[in-house]
Amino acid sequence: MTFEATGLSGAYVIELDAYRDERGFFARAFCQRTFAERGLESVMVQGNLSFNLEAGTLRGMHYQVAPAEEAKLVRCTRGAIFDVIIDLRPSSPTYLRHVGVELSADNRRALYVPPLFAHGFQTLEDDAEVSYLVSAFHDPSAERGVRYDDPTFAISWPLPVAVTSAKDAGWLPYTPR
Repeated sequence: MTFEATGLSGAYVIELDAYRDERGFFARAFCQRTFAERGLESVMVQGNLSFNLEAGTLRGMHYQVAPAEEAKLVRCTRGAIFDVIIDLRPSSPTYLRHVGVELSADNRRALYVPPLFAHGFQTLEDDAEVSYLVSAFHDPSAERGVRYDDPTFAISWPLPVAVTSAKDAGWLPYTPR
């Protein structure tokens, strides 16, 4: 695995190191030891799958607070997405900055999302599937979110928003701390 800094403190795009032969390739997609050596969350307790019917579908921007902050390792396994993270750690040098990365089944990249980063994505193709590992169990009482169109962040989504949930559309504007 090759870790490429995103410009946000502690967040990385991860490229696979593929070992190719006549059958195709083999690549390690996650290694607890490698993540721990880099100081990243290395214990993932849950794996989630998101299937999305329509291009332009937007999910996010979600995060969890103490005691259930979660790191995520996100990969698009079918189709393509525009994945966005926002640093919401008040003590971080990149507080309130965001980054968007295209993840696709073709590029096989992953995005490591540190704890206390809001995370969301927009599908770029119909029938997009996203797989992600998380470092904490989902706790509804710790769940938070920010609006995908919050002017505090001014995220430029690549497509018009075709579908989102009432919950995601209903998050309040973010109040900086």
